[in-house]
Amino acid sequence: MQAEEYAKIFKALSHPIRLNIACGLLHKGKCNVNTMVERLHVSQSLVSQHINILKNAGIIKGCREGNLIWYTFENKLAKQLLQNINLKICE
Repeated sequence: MQAEEYAKIFKALSHPIRLNIACGLLHKGKCNVNTMVERLHVSQSLVSQHINILKNAGIIKGCREGNLIWYTFENKLAKQLLQNINLKICE
């Protein structure tokens, strides 16, 4: 079963934008779409598409506060993987 979990995580993180989102959340703790759009220099709709993939994989979760949804890192296994590969973008 663990191989399937790893495969799901690797597939979700296999795009540079999703990897940047995950690393950003890992480093910062929480973030909203507006901030991600500014930092990644891509459209809001593109960020939202990538967020949905990460959410469906169970890597991140969103919590509504007023008009904003704050996203946080959720998956311990994905967190360990990113910390172990020690990517510069995750610092």
